[in-house]
Order: sequence, then structure tokens, then C-alpha cells
Amino acid sequence: MRLHHPRITPLSDAALTPEQRDALMRAVVPGRQPLNIFRTFAHAHEALAAFLPWGSYILSKKNSLNARQRELVILRIGYLCRSGYEWTQHVDIGLRAGITEAEIEAIKIGADAPNWSPADAALIRASDDLHKSQFISDKVWAELKLHFSDRQCMDCILTAGQYTLVSMLLNSLGVQLDEGQKLDPDLNARP
Repeated sequence: MRLHHPRITPLSDAALTPEQRDALMRAVVPGRQPLNIFRTFAHAHEALAAFLPWGSYILSKKNSLNARQRELVILRIGYLCRSGYEWTQHVDIGLRAGITEAEIEAIKIGADAPNWSPADAALIRASDDLHKSQFISDKVWAELKLHFSDRQCMDCILTAGQYTLVSMLLNSLGVQLDEGQKLDPDLNARP
């Protein structure tokens, strides 16, 4: 997290216009309160409404990466972008997808951390390339292609791009953690 306070305050239920409420309700997981990311994003309700189907694709079984692979990419991008909010949300999702707590810590180190499978290391290296230069090098592409189809390679890029955008939004707007969440000290970039 880079800011102690949001630059744009998440909208309370009472402050929502009908259009904002409609867009926000599309983002709500049944039985849960809307997350701060969506309460903030509701300020631009047209953008939120357009964003949700794309984000749903990335997080769905339509994404050709399995949930564990997808979460490796999301977590590495979130970490590289220093997005404490994104990291916090996706650590739990990653654990449910089969990433171990030791692997969560290893994501911070990168592809050279011990015990990664060659396929996992390739996804992490691809995420690093995309973050650093918005391009997967020939060497890393060849490594990816040993383990993943063309479609999976595309979904790796799309997933990294989606979560780079989300991280930029969260960081720049200062979206704060949701109630009950704790910031990983390694991602506290507040002055």
C-alpha cells in the first residue's frame, strides 16, 4: 500500500445513485458486502459495468490457465506493482486454488526461489518480463511454450495485463484494505 488514506472515498450505500447501485450490485458476491475496490470504482459506474465482464473472464474457468496458475500470475504482478490491496485479496484466493503458504512467500522472491516446478517458474518469469518491459522475451516465451498452449500463453498475458491495470487503479486511488484484513508488511510502501 502506498497511501494511508483513499484519494477517492469508497461510496457508502446512502451515497449511491441508482446507476452506481446497479453497477455495484453486479460486483457483489452473494451474502457479502461490496469490496472497497468496487465501492471506489462505482464513482465511474459505466467503467465498472464494462470492467466486470472482462474481470469475470480472467477469474473464470473460461481462462485457459487453471486457478492455481492464474493466481501465481496475479500474485506476482500484485507483488511487483506493490499493490497491498490486490495482494491481500488474492493470497486467500491463491490458497484456495492450491498455492501453499510457502509458495506465497516464494512468489515474493520470484522464479529463482527453490522448489518451483518448471511450469510455475515460467509463469513467474513471464509475469516479470511483462511487468518490466511489457514484453515476454524470446527465452521466457520458449520456456512458457514447453508447458503451455498458445491460448494459455495469451491468457497469461491477459491476466498479467488485467492485474497491472487493477494494481495501478488501487495504488493511485489509495484503495484501503477491507474490514478485517491485514497488510503484509512486505507490501507496506507508505511514506
